[in-house]
Amino acid sequence: MSVIVSALTKHFGAVRAIDDLSIEFREGAITVLLGASGCGKTTTLRCIAGLEQPTSGQISIGGEIVFASARGIDLPPERRDLGMVFQSYAIWPHMSVFENVALPLRAKKLPAAEIEQRARSTLTSVGLSQQIDRGATQLSGGQQQRVSIARCLVADPRLILMDEPLSNLDAKLRIEMRQEIRQLQRRLGATILFVTHDQEEAMSLADEIILFDKGKVVQRGAPEELYFRPKVRYVADFLGKANLFPVTARPAPEGTEIVTDAGIVIARGRVSGASQPGHALAMVRPEAWRIEPAEAVGLAGRVEETTFIGDRRELLVDTPIGVLTVTTLGTRSLGIGERLTLTVEPQFMHLIAEAA
Repeated sequence: MSVIVSALTKHFGAVRAIDDLSIEFREGAITVLLGASGCGKTTTLRCIAGLEQPTSGQISIGGEIVFASARGIDLPPERRDLGMVFQSYAIWPHMSVFENVALPLRAKKLPAAEIEQRARSTLTSVGLSQQIDRGATQLSGGQQQRVSIARCLVADPRLILMDEPLSNLDAKLRIEMRQEIRQLQRRLGATILFVTHDQEEAMSLADEIILFDKGKVVQRGAPEELYFRPKVRYVADFLGKANLFPVTARPAPEGTEIVTDAGIVIARGRVSGASQPGHALAMVRPEAWRIEPAEAVGLAGRVEETTFIGDRRELLVDTPIGVLTVTTLGTRSLGIGERLTLTVEPQFMHLIAEAA
């Protein structure tokens, strides 16, 4: 189901929560609206849902205009044919699981037999066929969120909006629910707009991420695109951890030679990002560094701190270009004070065309 937002603005007093936003969301995919608190992602979702009235602009869903300030169109949420899953489970505590899910169908005054069939079928699709008759609040947090998702799906909406739906769950359950939402979307071919501030959640769920800042889109693309090839420093800093340092790019027979401010040639070859020779900001993700013996050629370093995180070990390494974050396997033990050399393959370095 296509969703097109055109020249959308939303003001809360003097604050511009959405600033002239124009964007078309992908059909049949999970698009994650990502950003820090107050960046405009939830306001955008609520405007699409009809829960918030934009200051100006236009929104169309499936080719139908649901909001247009210039034409005085503003369809209420119930006429936008969409389903929404909230951060709070928003389920009725005095009703059974079945009654919670059947509620949207009863509101449409569908025949009892059809309500029965669709509610049971939807609950089966989210793995709750054995809990149909239980009280909704007798379920675990993850099961209650599945009830919320089932209630959203049962009316067969053309668009599904999810606003931080997993933030109240514990870490293990969040991972399980991500997988379930991903599988559900593939099975149904649904269009899902998913709001979160959690970077890992965004990258594991999204077909496309749209990163917001101050009511504007900073960058959009596949998770890998934003993670490995950020267009600006804000994206590099926001998604995961990034080592950022000034360099000079100059032509070389192998492609490009990257030289640090300390005069060290750190990479030669094809580097992504800024294509023009000159000053740039280099980004290397912690896991991209290769740890070599101290006598090797590269960036000399000394381990300042080491943190064991189970499957990986995170190091702070002091080098001539500053303290860098380096990630290695958890099975590899490196002590504080140990000397080493860092190298990086050119394909794992990205240049951002802006000053440090």
